[in-house]
Amino acid sequence: MSAVLIATAVVAVIGFVIGVALVAAGKKFHVEVDARETQVRSLLPGNNCGACGFAGCDAMAAAIVKGQTPVNSCPVCSADAVKAIGGVMGVEAEAASRKVAFVRCGGSCEKSPETFTYVGVRDCRTAALSGVPVRACSSGCLGFGSCAAACPHDAIFVRDGVAVVRPDRCLGCGLCAAACPKNLITLIPAGKVSAVRCSSHERGPAVKKVCSAGCLGCGACVKQCPEGAISLQNNLAVIDPEKCTGCGKCAEKCPAKGIVSGSFAARV
Repeated sequence: MSAVLIATAVVAVIGFVIGVALVAAGKKFHVEVDARETQVRSLLPGNNCGACGFAGCDAMAAAIVKGQTPVNSCPVCSADAVKAIGGVMGVEAEAASRKVAFVRCGGSCEKSPETFTYVGVRDCRTAALSGVPVRACSSGCLGFGSCAAACPHDAIFVRDGVAVVRPDRCLGCGLCAAACPKNLITLIPAGKVSAVRCSSHERGPAVKKVCSAGCLGCGACVKQCPEGAISLQNNLAVIDPEKCTGCGKCAEKCPAKGIVSGSFAARV
């Protein structure tokens, strides 16, 4: 019986010593947290998507409070949330211009047919690493949906072999762009702009052989733009969204119909 009592006493003493040590360590290594961090964190969306460049919403809240990033750095925050965060930080703030994902490829199965029956994991990254020429255009969308799998908002899907964005659902987090092995997805203003649905830098005749929707590099759009927003860069038309007004004149004159114009806030 005495042995049991002794063992119990020993365990109790050890537990007491460990408890005291933990309390002492907690006081020694305690880090004061600015109360504003908690407030800012509660106003962030909580997606932890990483689109802001930080590891998550907690890290971004800390960075905002420390002045390491602007209060409107979260690309998916609503205007009301940004205004509230500004109130916490004592500054006036407006939400950054909304952006949505845009797929720089219009090569559907009809316009850029498959040249090889791919058998393997139905994933764009895996298919790209295999080196198999799945589509006639080597620059185009593979259509296996890695972007759709990465999107937490169901804002992108594959239709007829090419990724399509639902702008009304897109929050501009950029996760789909990061998942695309061919860098075909970019973020553009959600307002009235024009954009080129092609990423090939091949010359016109070569493009026409593999995709009827590809940019021919003819320069017709450049001549039509009244704002000087379009230029030809390595055989591909490139539109500057800062200058573009979305008038649509370039889209009207594009012989391949590879330019889309309008508000990308509601286009599907």
